[in-house]
Amino acid sequence: MLARMSSEPEQQIGVGTPDGFQRLWTPHRMAYIQGENKPTGPGAGDGCPFCAIPEKSDTDGLIVARGSHVYAVLNLYPYNGGHLMIVPFRHVADYTELTAEETVELAEFTKQAMTALRNVSGAHGFNIGINQGSAAGAGIAAHLHQHVVPRWGGDTNFLPVIGHTKVLPQLLADTRRMLADAWPDVGSDASSDA
Repeated sequence: MLARMSSEPEQQIGVGTPDGFQRLWTPHRMAYIQGENKPTGPGAGDGCPFCAIPEKSDTDGLIVARGSHVYAVLNLYPYNGGHLMIVPFRHVADYTELTAEETVELAEFTKQAMTALRNVSGAHGFNIGINQGSAAGAGIAAHLHQHVVPRWGGDTNFLPVIGHTKVLPQLLADTRRMLADAWPDVGSDASSDA
């Protein structure tokens, strides 16, 4: 047991009271923590952001590219700069519910995302995956989406590991524009309205 070494009365730490910690404030994360933009139910009409995003312009929706069955969009709460998601237009929750055409285009868009991210950022590697269902960590389990997270040697340091904070040096709108411009043109309906 540690004994208090001061004879001064204990103080309550309040706003502005120095306590020896340095803080990196990330107020934009509060929207995610509080569940902003999460669907209120399982259906497409229940506030699903992945159903609403394609109705916006590419710039407003942070859409990098559109295909016939899927689209690539920047994650609003990225693990790393350039963190994309490949999302089917159709509101579907389970990977096994994808049509053959949706499955093929999801795979092709994943390859295109990797190419664009390598060209723009020199990514050394990628984490690619689907959190299938809320029990597996899906933040929006009602609408399937695959993450494509670029990685670089040494990109994990004390901030994310200990401080649970990520420093992202570029605005999402700028990242979206750069990736849309670098998206490979392989005959898809990719769009980059700036």
